[in-house]
Amino acid sequence: MTYTYRGQGGAFLELTDLKGIAGAHRSAMPAGYFTFIWNKCDTTHIEVDGIEHPLSHNKMVSLTPVNYLKVIAAGNATVIRFNRDFYCIKEHDHEVSCVGLLFFGSSSVPIIAPEEDDIRRLNALYQVLVEEFTVNDHIQGEMLQMLLKRWIIINTRLVRGKVMEVAADNNLEMVRQFNVAVEMNFRKLHKVADYAALLNRSPKTLSNIFTKAIGKSPMEVIQERIVLEARRLLMYTDKPVKEIAADLGFEEVSGFSRLFKGVTSIAPADYKKWCFCPFREKSTT
Repeated sequence: MTYTYRGQGGAFLELTDLKGIAGAHRSAMPAGYFTFIWNKCDTTHIEVDGIEHPLSHNKMVSLTPVNYLKVIAAGNATVIRFNRDFYCIKEHDHEVSCVGLLFFGSSSVPIIAPEEDDIRRLNALYQVLVEEFTVNDHIQGEMLQMLLKRWIIINTRLVRGKVMEVAADNNLEMVRQFNVAVEMNFRKLHKVADYAALLNRSPKTLSNIFTKAIGKSPMEVIQERIVLEARRLLMYTDKPVKEIAADLGFEEVSGFSRLFKGVTSIAPADYKKWCFCPFREKSTT
């Protein structure tokens, strides 16, 4: 069953299942909303930004509106999706602290793995959300927003806890701030020193934090985010490589091509041909 709330200013919140949106995503399309997909069966199979994700039982992913989603096998999966008019995660980051971690956290989507106690809490919260959709009064929108915030906070804590197994809390916050800065500036800022200046840290400090926290360098994070956008543009648009390089802040195509091949082991032009080959092997994570 699908439950939809539409409020003032285009506010939108929906509870549905993956089968309910599968028709719109038989081929890859932008998710269009901030989206949680929670698998409740043995395996649900989706593709995000050209990478396949077979979700095992109770695994969850969180997507941004710009993630390209394709539903390969819907299965029994719960979907919660909302737009920024219903709840702007950036304006309310002080409430949920999810930006740079749960959303816009890296070049790969977070795979959330709730434990048994978390599953009970999430199931109970979902049922309260469903019940609130049956109440039609002037505070329904506020109640739904409050419940959604709780959902976001629980899942942010799950992602945060996974990272904090190897990182101190203050290091995690710096990683989060760095990820946000990269998300906002990756098209024009390509050097660690640029982000170090924005965050009032030295490049060496950032390097030490990232090595301990996530096992990769700040430069790798920057380059992977650039390449993610390049892959989207190569796979889902007709733009030539030269135009994509310019969109991503490269004065010379050669510099863009070197970076892309260094991360993916394939040249941008060859990647574009591979994307449109009907017999290509899909990548999975």
